[in-house]
Amino acid sequence: MAQVIVRNIEEEVVRVLKARAHLKGISLEQELREILRSAARPRTEDLVALADRVRELTPDVDQWDSTAMVREDRDR
Repeated sequence: MAQVIVRNIEEEVVRVLKARAHLKGISLEQELREILRSAARPRTEDLVALADRVRELTPDVDQWDSTAMVREDRDR
């Protein structure tokens, strides 16, 4: 596992995070791990932006919607 040190965090931010962790019955460290894990998940808008970028890089490739194919396969 990696370790990260974050300096100069405002006291109010730490106080709020400690209170949130306390309400959940977990440590501040665990709360911070959960926050970071959640923040590191791919977001839908990021994935859509990536797909748009790929489409821009491949303008001569036929881009199609797979919905019809999925429905057709499901109906079989």
